[in-house]
Amino acid sequence: MAKPLVLILCTGNSCRSHLAEAILRKEAGECIEVASAGSKPAGFVHPMAIEVLKEIGIDASGHHSKHLSEFLTKPVSTVITVCGNADQVCPVFPGQLNRYHWGFDDPAHFSGTPEETRQEFRRVRDQIYRVFSAYAAGLREGFAANKKP
Repeated sequence: MAKPLVLILCTGNSCRSHLAEAILRKEAGECIEVASAGSKPAGFVHPMAIEVLKEIGIDASGHHSKHLSEFLTKPVSTVITVCGNADQVCPVFPGQLNRYHWGFDDPAHFSGTPEETRQEFRRVRDQIYRVFSAYAAGLREGFAANKKP
């Protein structure tokens, strides 16, 4: 049986959605498939997002920016938007059972020194980690309860 697909959406699919995708995959990948996409993909994953994930032991170097239309014919069970713009334009996907909006600041728009920018990426990464690891804990608990005979 295929694992349910959780799709994380953001406008550019270059930063927040990739942070969330990588974290959720690490925390709950045994019970779900995880992907991310954007309504207006930037065409790249922000290098600082990859760097701050690496700091916590997550390799996102293989991630790439995708348009949400790639998922319109796939059975998406849950859609999570991580920015307001994506929440406003989010379509309904086939098989979609759940939709959540958990907004986070966009560290890619932060203006400061390189070290201040790195700190902002870490701050947002840590916020995303707290929210998505709690969500993953609930998924794992439900997955474990469903596996019992």
